[in-house]
Amino acid sequence: MSPSEKQSEELLLEEDVLKQNEIVLFNDDVNTFDHVIDTLIYACDHTPEQAEQCSIIVHYKGKCTVKTGPYEDLKPRCSKLLQAGLSAEIV
Repeated sequence: MSPSEKQSEELLLEEDVLKQNEIVLFNDDVNTFDHVIDTLIYACDHTPEQAEQCSIIVHYKGKCTVKTGPYEDLKPRCSKLLQAGLSAEIV
């Protein structure tokens, strides 16, 4: 592989990484586990197991990435989380 091909490949990889955003869910002392789990299933299309694992991570670690993807897909999902009273942001 020539140096220019390698550099071009690295740039393409960087572009793919830059296109991915994340919804980060933060812990709070207000919402129950059941509410968080139900909301993740509804807003982020999680399986019940996936939503439960995320809720446990949020509880013990303080935050958890709950969804990755393009910003256009994440914005309405994050809005649903916020409307449900959860604390989340897109990074």
